[in-house]
Amino acid sequence: MKAKDILDEIIANKRFEVDYQKKILSPEQLMDTVSGVNNPKLSMREALLRSDTGIIAEFKRKSPSKGFIKENAVAEEIVPAYEKAGAAALSILTDEVYFAGTLKDLRTARSLVHIPIIRKDFIIDEYQLYQAKIVGANAVLLIAAALPLEEYKSSLAKAHELDLEVLLEIHSEKELEYITEDIDMIGINNRNLGTFHTDVENSFRLAMQLPSDSVLVSESGISDYQTIIRLRKEGFKGFLIGESFMKSENPGKELEMYIQSLKKSLSKE
Repeated sequence: MKAKDILDEIIANKRFEVDYQKKILSPEQLMDTVSGVNNPKLSMREALLRSDTGIIAEFKRKSPSKGFIKENAVAEEIVPAYEKAGAAALSILTDEVYFAGTLKDLRTARSLVHIPIIRKDFIIDEYQLYQAKIVGANAVLLIAAALPLEEYKSSLAKAHELDLEVLLEIHSEKELEYITEDIDMIGINNRNLGTFHTDVENSFRLAMQLPSDSVLVSESGISDYQTIIRLRKEGFKGFLIGESFMKSENPGKELEMYIQSLKKSLSKE
């Protein structure tokens, strides 16, 4: 199955999933719940601008392309270790079918850490934005390839209305039209949707075509910290890394050693 077909399959499943959730808890009931939410207000954008490393550490049990990475990963153990190791922000996968994540993982993370958290999922309905707000997310991922342009603009506006920042994910030049002045962060996914091939050069190529004041995040395929040093020189502020840490025996310790090596190299620049 081609990756594009997999994306279509994921989106179709996500629509079914959200429709089912609405039958259990209506949109009106969900909206009523938001008014009682009092989570800490943390800016992922500002955290990346302040950070000297910009690492967004991801909690991820599984992926569609590689299967289980760490099937029995426990958020209560890994998430606080990520913060202690020096992560600037956290990415929590909440898709259950393809990534073995849950909204409970994010709610758990919010109760344990004091850094910004982004809900990483396939957002195709405003219902999911309300969910993100309720469980404690500070930001959400909106994927250009998963949303028609007008739906994206509507979701961006609703996210901001809920005081959620948005990381817009793009993959290619044809998605540059999604970039607006009010976008908080722009993520460049280095994974080709047609082949699953990962090439970090995609970040360098697209960065040259983006507004100079953009808060840029490079996603997928980053393992060597020397790559981060190169990306930082091109203006990138954030680096979303999950698999490299999650596949290790101790993700928090792996991140700690990674950041120490990165800082040591940066000090020599």
